[in-house]
Amino acid sequence: EVQLVESGGGSVQPGGSLRLSCLASGDTYSMHWVSWFRQIPGKERQGVAGIWTGNGDSAVVDPLKGRFAISRDNAKNTVYLQMNSLKPEDSGMYYCASRAGAQYSDLFKATTYENWGQGTQVTVSA
Repeated sequence: EVQLVESGGGSVQPGGSLRLSCLASGDTYSMHWVSWFRQIPGKERQGVAGIWTGNGDSAVVDPLKGRFAISRDNAKNTVYLQMNSLKPEDSGMYYCASRAGAQYSDLFKATTYENWGQGTQVTVSA
């Protein structure tokens, strides 16, 4: 079993930056993909970015490319989400998730992930 703990959320003004962290523990050898999702109340979780823990291959959803980036530090069992030029519509609860499946397909399909953190809140407002 894998345990995931997110941190780094908070309140920021539009145009600001935040870096979220996802610390993994437990059976981390079983994590192949680690991804970030975000959720607004009343809406489904949406994929943001994902990373292959092995070679670092990564993907960011098209609307967020250029502003968001994902990275990992395997020595620290941590995956990061760097968020720049934040907008009010980026507000929401951010979750990290891991899955053992190695396939790239359905990378941002939440139901393909076995392990989830409890989330960290991001609020972007003036």
